[in-house]
Amino acid sequence: MYDAVLVATDGSDDATAATAHAIRLASALGADLYGVAVVESRTEYDNAIVDPEERERTLRAAAEDSLAALEERARVADLTAETTVRAGVPHEEILAVADRWDVDAIVVGARGSSEFKRALLGSTVDAVVRLADRPVLVVDGDETDYRDAG
Repeated sequence: MYDAVLVATDGSDDATAATAHAIRLASALGADLYGVAVVESRTEYDNAIVDPEERERTLRAAAEDSLAALEERARVADLTAETTVRAGVPHEEILAVADRWDVDAIVVGARGSSEFKRALLGSTVDAVVRLADRPVLVVDGDETDYRDAG
């Protein structure tokens, strides 16, 4: 069914649930597991108070932490996950990585950790679902017991 699964993570509860789901799916199917975290390139601030370089370092560190958690959970499930941090517009980068690794399915959390998610609730997921040329599984952390998985 699926030989390769990509999970997009940002460390949010829904992304953690999506990670657990992707690990279970890859394990059950004997599929390769891939992970991506995207450092958002569009600015959330319109003032000179926030240092853009410091903001990028903070976001990159969070992305790397999310992927390290994915890799560790995959190891516990006897899987290996190939991961990458990308910078750009999240949905564009997720789709580009899906193409690059030629995955059969993409797993994403229903909502991310964006600081302005009330305004853009689910916008990345919406764009991935609308624009992807492969199945997209959307996982809601509120409905998934992800703490015991992977």
